[in-house]
Amino acid sequence: MTVLLYLLLAALVLLFLLEMRRSLRRSNAAFTLVEKYEHDLGNPALVDEITSFIESDWKLRRVMRRERGTREDIRQLIKHLMLWGNVRKGRRFVPITSFFYVCSLSYLLRHKDAEPKQLAMKMMNYLHI
Repeated sequence: MTVLLYLLLAALVLLFLLEMRRSLRRSNAAFTLVEKYEHDLGNPALVDEITSFIESDWKLRRVMRRERGTREDIRQLIKHLMLWGNVRKGRRFVPITSFFYVCSLSYLLRHKDAEPKQLAMKMMNYLHI
């Protein structure tokens, strides 16, 4: 019984470490893009880099497939978020950081035809800005 508990504890520690690694990787990738493209949001390379990160992250990739999101959807959503949510606070910048979290990406893809103000306000609330 004790061995089973130790194995369970080891599995939980491993899961925690893997999730922390994923979280730090996501945070660093988002901050790098914010620093690089904050004043150049019209650059098509931004959409490419966001899309490539989404495809490399297993959770975000599942959201894109489930919601049938495309590269064009991301480009359009960045434009919508720039209208009302062109706000930066610390390491977070609404038009970029919104695509790096499962809940926010899912919301954006499900409501891609909503008003830009509604999308921006929801993302600012989600990111605590």
